Amino acid sequence: SAGLELSVNNHAADFTLSTEPGPPISLSCLVHNSSQDEELLWYRGDGQVDLKDGNKVNISNICISPVNESDNGVTFSCKLARDKSVQVSVILDVQFPPRLSGEETLHVEEDKDVTLTCNSKSNPQAQTTWYKDNHSLTLQQSRHELYQTSEVSRLSITKVQKSDNGTYTCMVESPLGNGTRDFHLIVEDKKPVFPTEAVIAAVVVVTITILFGIVARKDKILKVW
Repeated sequence: SAGLELSVNNHAADFTLSTEPGPPISLSCLVHNSSQDEELLWYRGDGQVDLKDGNKVNISNICISPVNESDNGVTFSCKLARDKSVQVSVILDVQFPPRLSGEETLHVEEDKDVTLTCNSKSNPQAQTTWYKDNHSLTLQQSRHELYQTSEVSRLSITKVQKSDNGTYTCMVESPLGNGTRDFHLIVEDKKPVFPTEAVIAAVVVVTITILFGIVARKDKILKVW
């Protein structure tokens, strides 16, 4: 295989191909400097692509249709069958705006903790901002915690108060478009805690009282019997 080269879509070295969801993509792999027929292989990640006869020798084409968001970051590699070190790889850069919308209502008891989860996957990565009742949310270090990755933004509130009532909006902004999702947080009155210990103590007291009463009147009870 010395001197043999491959090219994919006229690229002789690894490259990144930018695209968008929907339209199909064709990748064409070609052998250069070949003095004989050479078999080609295609891989999607680590998995080999099944090629039809007549689409393996000296030139091979594959089509990705339709392209979707899950193809983002996936590597397609064309390799020489008898020497897999001879290869050219294509990394798909599938660009799409954030796709989030709708609303969610959460009921939480006062003094409990709550987490608002906003799934915000996009490419390129978007910027997420939280609002409360259409105003920028001021995070309180002792009560608010923000966890953010490229795919999710979580706002946690510790020991919610009545003042936390309202609509929280997760706004995701990217060069390709924006998206929002509303969370209606309803803080309910704290439910009275049933005193379990007091109930147990009362049951014990009543039981002991009944036992003492039986013991105190056992002679009379036996006579009646």
